[in-house]
Amino acid sequence: MIMRLDRLLTDMGYGTRSSVKKDIAKGYVAVNGSKVTRPETKIDTEKDTVCWHGEPAVYVQYEYFMLNKPSGVVSATEDKRETTVLDLIREKQRDDLFPVGRLDKDTEGLLLITNNGELAHRLLSPKKHVDKVYYAEVKGRVTEEDVMRFKQGLDIGDEKPALPADLTILSSSEVSKVEIVLREGRFHQVKRMFRAVGKEVVYLKRLFMGPLVLDESLAPGQYRRLTEKEVEMLCSQEKKQ
Repeated sequence: MIMRLDRLLTDMGYGTRSSVKKDIAKGYVAVNGSKVTRPETKIDTEKDTVCWHGEPAVYVQYEYFMLNKPSGVVSATEDKRETTVLDLIREKQRDDLFPVGRLDKDTEGLLLITNNGELAHRLLSPKKHVDKVYYAEVKGRVTEEDVMRFKQGLDIGDEKPALPADLTILSSSEVSKVEIVLREGRFHQVKRMFRAVGKEVVYLKRLFMGPLVLDESLAPGQYRRLTEKEVEMLCSQEKKQ
């Protein structure tokens, strides 16, 4: 990829565009071993070597992390009062990462963190019908009638009913255990759907998002980079759609 030197450094989190330009002008940046003072200098990210204050500045276009989101953390890029999911990602190189979709503060499980906006849009768009699978524990006995109502689509108080969803009963008792497959992602959707059938979600965890499966070896709050195969699966699904 060919790009301006100042944009490369800004994208990689070395400062604002104005502060990066100042440091380039002061001679703090070298390209292929030679000092460069022009921020508009064109860089080939595949061939050129850039150093910032003597340290290599390797360009990474996209980053992908799988986070097992813990309860008590908000799905946001920044928050003045709460710990965010991005606060948990310590080895990131890009400065423009964001969570793909939102999990409620008290919801756990799979959350994709990336800076690939096009991929995020495709994964979240209801028109793409990307499955999101959740495990839930629900106060009250979940019945086959509930299964049918989920399959028909439920009025959850929005202008349009929720899209049909697949509800599987794992156990039915005073606190039932279920799995739900959604193909959209509205605010508090799982909780509102169960509220519409007179029940309360007491625990919620996301297990799948499209072809991406939560790595159960990750404890809540832990994360890892996606494997090349996982990235390929996400991107190949994107192209098919």
